[in-house]
Amino acid sequence: QLQLVESGGGLVQPGGSLRLSCAASGFTSQYYVIGWFRQVPGKEREGVSCISSGDGSTTYADSVKGRFTISRDNAKNTVYLQMNSLKPEDTAIYYCAHEYLNSCGRNAPRSAYFRSWGQGTQVTVSS
Repeated sequence: QLQLVESGGGLVQPGGSLRLSCAASGFTSQYYVIGWFRQVPGKEREGVSCISSGDGSTTYADSVKGRFTISRDNAKNTVYLQMNSLKPEDTAIYYCAHEYLNSCGRNAPRSAYFRSWGQGTQVTVSS
């Protein structure tokens, strides 16, 4: 059974950094994508970033380009989201998600395309 576990959330001041981790297990294919999403109460879930297991290609939402970096450690089956220059508007619950796709495409991930989700981790950016 596929499982995703996020960690690394917390409280950080504006301008600070956090690194989120998504530990995954239970894959049945080597070809998949992992997406990071975020959601605040009353708003739709927003796609933040995506990485492909194959060629390692990545995509980002415009709101995080230049500040966030997604990466992977295949040996540990873990995907990371390094978040720098954090802003109060980055405050949200962050989720990672998995889907058996060959590519992330060209745009930020869309939640409708992902079937497996982690439980989420809270990120709060506040002084």
